[in-house]
Amino acid sequence: MPLTHVRHELMYGDIKLFAGTSCPELSNEIAGLLGVPLCGRDIIEFSNENLFVKLHNSVRGQDCYIIQTTSLPVHRNLMELLILLQTLHLDSAARVTAVVPYLCYARSDKKDQPRVPITARLVCDMIEIAGADRYMTFDLHAGQIQGFFSIPGDVLTTYYIIKEYLLTKMPEMESPVVVTADLGFAKKGRNFAAAVQAPMAFIEKRRTGNASDAPQALTVIGDVAGHDVILIDDEINTGGSMIQAVKLLKKNGACNVYMVFMHPVLSADAVERLIELPVTEFITTNTIPIPTEKRAPFGNRLKVLSIAPLLAEVILRANEGRSVGEMFNE
Repeated sequence: MPLTHVRHELMYGDIKLFAGTSCPELSNEIAGLLGVPLCGRDIIEFSNENLFVKLHNSVRGQDCYIIQTTSLPVHRNLMELLILLQTLHLDSAARVTAVVPYLCYARSDKKDQPRVPITARLVCDMIEIAGADRYMTFDLHAGQIQGFFSIPGDVLTTYYIIKEYLLTKMPEMESPVVVTADLGFAKKGRNFAAAVQAPMAFIEKRRTGNASDAPQALTVIGDVAGHDVILIDDEINTGGSMIQAVKLLKKNGACNVYMVFMHPVLSADAVERLIELPVTEFITTNTIPIPTEKRAPFGNRLKVLSIAPLLAEVILRANEGRSVGEMFNE
């Protein structure tokens, strides 16, 4: 996606890009697309695990963007983000935007049982109080999380990136069916099905405990026998649900399975379990970096699509005060 530079009078000064330590490759790719270098900063961890941040140069009156995903290690990455936000705020930046491709604790978005917190709201509050004037993120687990922020932001989606790639794969698929890993993702799954002009099916599941690997009761709603399947979910953590889904789809006669997930959390032994599955291709994005040791076992079955061109364009438009929605005819 070529960046669309248009001459505008800037409201907040020049773009200043800062990166935490969580996603250096993505940060460098965005900087390269914008033609703006990453600004110097020191992030030092003391022996007591306290973090210290210092900017190399003043950002007074500038439009600052901090690129930091909050994946593993979650609390280190979250604290880096919060401290960077406060550092820029206290140095009198004109505007500070938290660019968080993956927002941690997004699944803790409601009180679904007694005596539990709404941690997603707490994280949003911390980002705002630390000094963020705006935020950017991708594919929130639930739309209501947008309401946890009192500051404006851009909730982006990897849908357009993944859709374009899936369209290139359609000629090699046999009567494809889009399947969502649970009913909660059905609405977003319908968008993918419409985009590739394929029918839908659903995996219905019931969690039987609070642990991330709690057992699931699964049922296929729809016909997958004799069809290739595009199995979609928003993220893979331990992989338990998707692993059971693939086994169930195969049991119900599915042919090739293409597994699509927006956020590759891939915690614990998820990689070891996933590579054993009869999956033709794993398709994801770089909202979370996948270390080499986790990439390698997938071989050529793993396709990672970059969000950098989209993020670079959104940052440019935000700096110039132009619409983001018009990128998607919205």
